[in-house]
Amino acid sequence: MITIIFIITLLYLLLIGIFIYGFDKVPSFQLEDITAKTKFSIIIPFRNEADHLPLLLASISKLNYPKALYEIILVDDDSEDNSLEIIKSSKLQKFDISVVKNNRLTHSPKKDAITAAISHSKYDWIVTTDADCSLPKYWLDTYDHYIQNHKPKLLIAPVTFTTIASFFDRFQLLDILSLQGVTIGGFGVNLPFMCNGANMAYQKAVFNDVKGFEGNSHIASGDDIFLLEKILKADKNAVQYIKSKDIVVSTNPESNFKSLKSQRVRWASKTSNYNNGFSKLTALVVLFMNALLVCLPLLCFSGIISVKVFLYTCVIKFLIDFLLIFKTARFFDQGQFLSSYFLSCLLYPFFSVYVAFISIFKGYKWKGRGYSK
Repeated sequence: MITIIFIITLLYLLLIGIFIYGFDKVPSFQLEDITAKTKFSIIIPFRNEADHLPLLLASISKLNYPKALYEIILVDDDSEDNSLEIIKSSKLQKFDISVVKNNRLTHSPKKDAITAAISHSKYDWIVTTDADCSLPKYWLDTYDHYIQNHKPKLLIAPVTFTTIASFFDRFQLLDILSLQGVTIGGFGVNLPFMCNGANMAYQKAVFNDVKGFEGNSHIASGDDIFLLEKILKADKNAVQYIKSKDIVVSTNPESNFKSLKSQRVRWASKTSNYNNGFSKLTALVVLFMNALLVCLPLLCFSGIISVKVFLYTCVIKFLIDFLLIFKTARFFDQGQFLSSYFLSCLLYPFFSVYVAFISIFKGYKWKGRGYSK
């Protein structure tokens, strides 16, 4: 048993150490005042987002980028609330904005929505975000500046939570900071495998070249990860990360445990379909480490392992995780929320294992729809 504990802990220590090293290897990108050139089609699928659309639309109205260089395509996925009325009454009449109906063809409404919007788009660069997000003022300026300087085909950019009021919010924030840290770290060691569809951009041509979401449209989620994998396979050097505070998209944490569980089960359900070997290895090592921490108290109380082994293992995970989250929190200027790290660290292994377990046997609900395994 000691040997198993040692191997799992060592693998986890090396893995997170790689991401910490990689995080610092990704250079910060500084926005400069240059002439805007890139034309963008911003795609935003929505379903029953009346509570979130006002904030999104307000942030769009404040974008600094020349209005003549971008269009906004909102895709209505059978909304049953007053989302459409909110869009029609918004103060975006001077913008190139359109609302299209989602054309449901597959098991994945969001992939269908993005595909439908791309077929309506006018410009060569597609930018995606979510209806529950808020966009920074220099969002498109940063994308444009980076594109002019680096000539990529797919760009990944940072996402975080805002409006943090309770411990439940801070728990989720620390979790997404760890995911963002892993995302950046993966790019830093030239092993990218994670991204967030709330803030990414890609050329329409490369989307068509890899045949869009063909081959994974039977999986409800994963519009971001599976597209990343396909483009990486086609041209690894064309995929890059923009490490800039000027491009950070923000959203809100889930409001209750039921919705958080559903979200994380949705995320976990696509893991078995990953094609990237490193992403599968990472998922397994993280799962085994969290499962080990769940089992350690029982092993200790039953006398199978000593208290010293139990404490050493917990301290190693506590410290290595903290270093990664500390770096990420500092980048996002959210270091003030690290005070909740200790308690979150104690709770997270149980939550993680619980989500992994139920994702094997149960489906989930998303936007009022049920999805089975």
